[in-house]
Amino acid sequence: MHGLRRGIQSTRYPRRAETAPGISPGRPVNTEFESDYDAQRAAAICPTGAILAHGRSAFVDMGKCVHCQRCHLCIPSPMNWDAGYEWTRLPAKQSEFATLPSAFSKSMHIMVVDAGDCGACLHEVKQLNNPLYNMHRLGFFFTATPRTADILLIVGPVSENMRGPLLKTWEAMPTTRRAMAVGSCAITGGVFGRSFMCAGGAGSVLPVDFEVPGNPPPPLAILHGLLVATGRKSVTQDELVSEGRS
Repeated sequence: MHGLRRGIQSTRYPRRAETAPGISPGRPVNTEFESDYDAQRAAAICPTGAILAHGRSAFVDMGKCVHCQRCHLCIPSPMNWDAGYEWTRLPAKQSEFATLPSAFSKSMHIMVVDAGDCGACLHEVKQLNNPLYNMHRLGFFFTATPRTADILLIVGPVSENMRGPLLKTWEAMPTTRRAMAVGSCAITGGVFGRSFMCAGGAGSVLPVDFEVPGNPPPPLAILHGLLVATGRKSVTQDELVSEGRS
């Protein structure tokens, strides 16, 4: 009876913006401070080196940001904060979108590979199947076999033990395949970085087409990445500039 009274509770995104409280942790964005000292202090407090100070400006590489919020809550002059979730970006060396053909726009199968994830990003990916996000309504489906997968969704920094299985999964996919790195660890290695036991991100192992920053990114950020992959959403130049990548 409760469900009949309340009706459909799924988010209306992407038809309209989702504004429910707690839908996104937000992220720091490039900030112009009043003094060089404030910019340097913001950079110094970042545990992963995601903030670079240049004069009075502080630039953010979201591929390294772990959402600790020190730059937002722990200094007198905080970084500017973006409360959104449409964060999908292109890898640094890529200049165009490699979207899937239009035939995949509303019927896409996703193969998820845990390449050494701590569990945080994987948990957010799993949320896409719950009634609130209900990704099936948009034509997105998880698959257990790479033979029928269109998107390889990677979480984790790619540990040495997962390098081989990740490559085998990629090679078994049809040639229309695309790869998406989800989370800071899958993009740059995050807090794990690059070492003899860690590749430092999926881009070091295979060609990545899209990146979804965050640690972990909220479900709507991941959903935005899937919409970008099918050409139903796009990354604007403003988003790229805001991350100091232009």
